[in-house]
Amino acid sequence: MSDILVLYYSHTGSVREMAQLVARGVAQVAGASARVRSVPRVSTVTEAVEPTIPDTGAPYADLRDLEECDGVAVGSPTRFGNMAAPMKYFWDSTGALWSRGALVGKPAAVFTSTSSLHGGQESTLLSMMVPLLHHGMLIVGAPYTISEVGSTSTGGSPYGASHWSGIDGGKPVSDEERRICLALGRRLAETALKLR
Repeated sequence: MSDILVLYYSHTGSVREMAQLVARGVAQVAGASARVRSVPRVSTVTEAVEPTIPDTGAPYADLRDLEECDGVAVGSPTRFGNMAAPMKYFWDSTGALWSRGALVGKPAAVFTSTSSLHGGQESTLLSMMVPLLHHGMLIVGAPYTISEVGSTSTGGSPYGASHWSGIDGGKPVSDEERRICLALGRRLAETALKLR
């Protein structure tokens, strides 16, 4: 069985929903399973103390999850065209894995949600790719052969899945965005299986 880590941070729930869709896409591939994990919030004033196991949602990720997986999908809301601080903080803690080359050659994909339509979806996806590339991972995008990438009027790009959640975070994930998330999960799982 190929184990795919679906790692996300979500503030209003949109990225969590996308993570669940990516995980469903992974599960649609015979021989693949999804391991869904999140990262805790951080504070700008002092380091936030979060429980070891969150009250709701996916368990928090640790470095073992990255080591044990055959591929990873990373999701974060957009913060001024960049990944959110909690996700960046998590990747900043992966230096020991980097020094051993533990993630080299594993496939990776990215997904995001923005509150405004032109809120930096693609720059956020690109920012999440940077640590993955430093780790030697192989980026799996969402090509235009996924027809919704070329027809969506909300989210989705060849860089990965995306969603336009609206200023209050209340816009539901559109049917096209759902299909892109599912397709991205399938593509990542299929790639991981081929690389094994």
